[in-house]
Amino acid sequence: MAGLSLAGVGKRFGEHAAVSGLTLDVAAGEFVALLGPSGCGKTTVLRMLAGFEQPSEGHIRLGGRTLSDASRHVPPEERNMGMVFQSYALWPHMSVADNVGYPLKLRGVGGSDYRRRVGEALAMVELAALAERRPQELSGGQRQRVALARCLVASPAVVLLDEPLANLDRHLRAAMEESFRAFHRRSGATLVYVTHDQSEAMALADRIAVMREGRLVQWSTPETLYRQPHSEWLAGFIGQGSVLLLPGAVPGRWLEGDALMAAAEEAGVQGRGPVLVRPEHVRLGERGGLRARVERAVFRGERYELGLRLADGSALLAYSARRLAEGSTIGVTLDLGWGLEPEAGTPGRR
Repeated sequence: MAGLSLAGVGKRFGEHAAVSGLTLDVAAGEFVALLGPSGCGKTTVLRMLAGFEQPSEGHIRLGGRTLSDASRHVPPEERNMGMVFQSYALWPHMSVADNVGYPLKLRGVGGSDYRRRVGEALAMVELAALAERRPQELSGGQRQRVALARCLVASPAVVLLDEPLANLDRHLRAAMEESFRAFHRRSGATLVYVTHDQSEAMALADRIAVMREGRLVQWSTPETLYRQPHSEWLAGFIGQGSVLLLPGAVPGRWLEGDALMAAAEEAGVQGRGPVLVRPEHVRLGERGGLRARVERAVFRGERYELGLRLADGSALLAYSARRLAEGSTIGVTLDLGWGLEPEAGTPGRR
């Protein structure tokens, strides 16, 4: 299988740069997510990969083959890629099997080869027993799996997925996440998955490309994005946490234990920098720690989410197994913090 490569890819619509300078190398068989808020350019990237848009600059390659650059453009039907849309796009008058086999009919595949490949694709998404049903007889999750099977039947090198769970309710989305993981394991295909939901991307992808305003913010594993984000914006976009302004903060370095607590106790010191503290790294009820006032306590099922206020006015997020009274004061100890790159133009940053 061939890897997918984007080098310096940009796309302009008139004077507007939808995507700028995007460089990614996706390994064959990898599951990657393009993640970011609405309007960040991730769907434009997917459309360039599919061949629906041509880059204004840079190039896209699959293996050693150039698919697109500023002067060359391979049409979608010649790219050996499959696409799964948010809307499923199933033919209502066709059975599940006929929907899945439609791409094969367009290629002139028939007879026993056609039946075998349709059967294998349906088995891959565990829908063989529903082959003769119509789409309107299926649940939303089953329709999505039919769309996956239709994509898979043509044995694409790359599967592109555009917000495939956006139309499903929360319970079904959780079930479909497991279906996507199983689909990836069984098919071995390279998957490029577009979403604005960070929990979806974190749960599914081997690596995530986070985009903002058309540019790549960070390209890394879910664990690294959560534990070691580059910027304050990304620290707030991925997961929960608090950003404290502390002396001794160095971007890309950890502050921990006594050093972190000593920095947190030096309120008002000059030369401070942003430090990310995740709520699981905040211990409550510690003697000799920082004092914090409980401003809110929200029950989240398995725990309470506490909004705390430190003596210097900094907000701090923490978790607790029990409810604490709003307005009460508690001791807190910070165990671990990660130095962030300051946001450009943010007051109070060095």
